[in-house]
Amino acid sequence: MKTVKEVSKLTGISVRTLHYYDEIGLLRPTKCTEAGYRLYDDKALERLKQILFFKEFDMPLKDIHKILLNPDFDRNQILGMQKAMLIKKRDRLDRLIGSIDRMMKGETDMDFAVFGREELEDMYQAMTDHMTGEQKKAVCEKYGSLEAYHDSFIEKAASEQAQKNFQKVVEWYGDKDSAMEAAAHTPNQEIWNAYQNRMENIMKRLAEKKGADVSSFEVKSLMGEYDFVAKQLFQMPDVSRMMLELAEAYQKDERLIAALDAQHGAGASVYIGKAMEEFYGKK
Repeated sequence: MKTVKEVSKLTGISVRTLHYYDEIGLLRPTKCTEAGYRLYDDKALERLKQILFFKEFDMPLKDIHKILLNPDFDRNQILGMQKAMLIKKRDRLDRLIGSIDRMMKGETDMDFAVFGREELEDMYQAMTDHMTGEQKKAVCEKYGSLEAYHDSFIEKAASEQAQKNFQKVVEWYGDKDSAMEAAAHTPNQEIWNAYQNRMENIMKRLAEKKGADVSSFEVKSLMGEYDFVAKQLFQMPDVSRMMLELAEAYQKDERLIAALDAQHGAGASVYIGKAMEEFYGKK
């Protein structure tokens, strides 16, 4: 057993931080003495090691807490996603440095399209790289060949309407580079389906709370879980802009309301939209 001061000295984490971890339930001491001193065994130290590991990725404490508590979360899957995000950040910095170098040489880029031909080609390649054999077969049956599908994708993606949609995605991600990186590093179909299923499960549980105050702890806890999964799925550090637009659609788009209510019961769509607004803050 080690005291809180010994753990602090061993790990470099302040005593105040360890006390805070105890207060929020992230890292409980193994036992407390009659005098109120916290003691930690090897198991607690191993948990602290995991916490510090996830913090290296700038992951919020509430998300770390969910990972450690929920057996449904696959540690390696989460680490894989974090690794992909770090690679994207590195690539983005490389591109920014390249842009600065070109600007210092007097070169300028005048690209009025959201995504140009080269970027659309990168999107297509990333998308087909993630396709399973069955998906490629289905595409070939529909379009005749992958080459025909490629031509169709590039033509549609270069259209004015598609570029407007891309602009919205750029707004959600905060900048063009982040949106492009996310598009080029989408999770494979299996991981995508796993996250989608988890989000559907959370939506179902939210709908079951219909009638409860959307500002209640239980509803906000579900939204917190939804927020975490959405960030992982879309590889986006802040999904609030996208979710607030979705919340508005859940309350105003008649087709979306009908579809969601048919799945989760009358009034579910509006209720979930209000829960989202409460969690992310109204515009």
